[in-house]
Amino acid sequence: MRNNKSSRPQTRNPKPQTLIMGTRGSPLALAQSRLVAAALQEAHPGLTIEERVIRTTGDKLQGAALPEIGGKGVFTLEIEHALLQGQIDFAVHSLKDLPPELPAGLCIGAIPKRETACDVCILHPDWQDWPPADSKLAALPFLPHGARLGTSSLRRSAQLLHLRSDLVIESIRGNIDTRLRKLEEQNFHAIILARAGLQRLQVEVATERQRRLNERDFVPAPGQGALAIEARADNKKTLRILKAIDHEATRAEITAERTAMRALNAGCSTPLGARALAVAGSLELWAAVLSPDGAQHVFAEDCGAVSDAQALGEQVAQQLLAQGANRLLENSATP
Repeated sequence: MRNNKSSRPQTRNPKPQTLIMGTRGSPLALAQSRLVAAALQEAHPGLTIEERVIRTTGDKLQGAALPEIGGKGVFTLEIEHALLQGQIDFAVHSLKDLPPELPAGLCIGAIPKRETACDVCILHPDWQDWPPADSKLAALPFLPHGARLGTSSLRRSAQLLHLRSDLVIESIRGNIDTRLRKLEEQNFHAIILARAGLQRLQVEVATERQRRLNERDFVPAPGQGALAIEARADNKKTLRILKAIDHEATRAEITAERTAMRALNAGCSTPLGARALAVAGSLELWAAVLSPDGAQHVFAEDCGAVSDAQALGEQVAQQLLAQGANRLLENSATP
């Protein structure tokens, strides 16, 4: 009796894969993680991603200023522990929160295309029409003399004071909506935020209240505007999946910035700014180190090939060290 079944080999549908994604629980962290999940699922149809929220030290101590908390990894340590324990498959971080040295066994599996890296000054509604026509202020002319500004970043505070020593800087923490509310409730003249956070959360702030800060005068934090997708270095299957959304030019920029930070033995909470820009195979890097009061300031810049990002970061760091950057960083070290 003839067998009517086809002799062609039958193909099996690949088994659907599920990955567990670790993230902080702030509105911005969740928005960023979900953007990453959507990009991965677009690149890998059929991929399921489960979201797991993990509270970090920085989340638990909202009442303290970041320099007071001290230590490295205040927004990443607990998430990295979950990664190493195999409780999650990958984690999404704001790259600027990631310490320059990762725990043994972990790596950055992907860096998606970067958003804008700059900081933006958000003015109180009462001050959005400043300055008057006869203002003589050369730096940050949109802020009146003696203005109160809110920021929890030592880098931002130092750069503000370097540009304008008359400014009064006070700590302000919380998610973006909380800080915008405090801007008006606590009667600040302005607060400083990363523009990328506003974009990712689609926060609407009247254009006339926003002042974009020049990235050379007000150097962003290393990695600002970029996301890091962290995974276990031995999890080859997950790393292959993550590779689909890695952006080569952004990775080169981040490599240069973080190499400079590492060579300076600096952390995420030190008054250091570093910004690399990749254009048509070339890479430019500039960086600044300041004293906490902004009175002392060293700046360096150099350029090279995208393929030499690490060497470029080391070169700029050496230029800064030659100008005394190590002394400034030692004086600003958190106890």
